Amino acid sequence: MHKILSNELISPNTAKMVVSAPYVAQHRKAGQFIILRINETGERIPLTIADSDIEAGTITLFYQIVGKTTTDMSKLTDKDSLMDVAGPLGHPTDIKNFGTVVCVGGGIGVAPVYPISTAMKKAGNRVINIIGARTQHLLILEKEIGAIGDEMIVCTDDGSYGRKAFVTQALEEIIAREPVNIVVAIGPVPMMKALCELTKKHAIHTMVSLNPVMVDGTGMCGGCRVTVDGQTKFTCVDGPEFDGHKVDFNELMTRLSSYKEQEQESIEHSHKCKLDGVTGNA
Repeated sequence: MHKILSNELISPNTAKMVVSAPYVAQHRKAGQFIILRINETGERIPLTIADSDIEAGTITLFYQIVGKTTTDMSKLTDKDSLMDVAGPLGHPTDIKNFGTVVCVGGGIGVAPVYPISTAMKKAGNRVINIIGARTQHLLILEKEIGAIGDEMIVCTDDGSYGRKAFVTQALEEIIAREPVNIVVAIGPVPMMKALCELTKKHAIHTMVSLNPVMVDGTGMCGGCRVTVDGQTKFTCVDGPEFDGHKVDFNELMTRLSSYKEQEQESIEHSHKCKLDGVTGNA
């Protein structure tokens, strides 16, 4: 069992959880993730490790409240514990002095960008951070990310905060004004696809971090498979980061949409069971 130290809502659909996981805190590196279960009957979900405190033995996780499991997670308090926290999993981000690194995070993807940007800066890179969301109240970690890079650009789709622009537009302007050695992009799949199409035109190496459905975290279930450079890869053991110019994003989006349908069925079933319990129906 892993005790929850805090679990707070930081936007209408995003929560921040600090949980006790001493082994993970000590051994995790930027880009790695954990797989957790909240109880014996719960599903396993992957979450990137946003931060850790080795002395306290804790890790920090951010998650979107989008399905049954994350809805249940959002109701946990510091009196509760998680059943399982397995990790650190996945290959760490390749951190070295590239030169100029642009880290782009969209939505909940801003959370995994934070440790990568931090590590890239410590490695001596010029780091430019671009973070984006649909609207102001969905932005996360603006202050934290703004404190670690050389420059930060904030974009909102509706212009309610920062620049009214997509993150792709901000990246295009940076590329036009100065050489960029590598781009790290994490966020919704359509966003990563658009960024990779842009950087491919300019021959800029681009790494993306994928977060599909995972079950076991060992590559056995195949739920997280993705096609990279024409070959089947498993995000849990081969990733989570891949060369964005080689990822089949169209296939990935199709796969994720099928999982969304199953998640909706799970939510509807859960609601029905609760109603049956209230009304006494079998």
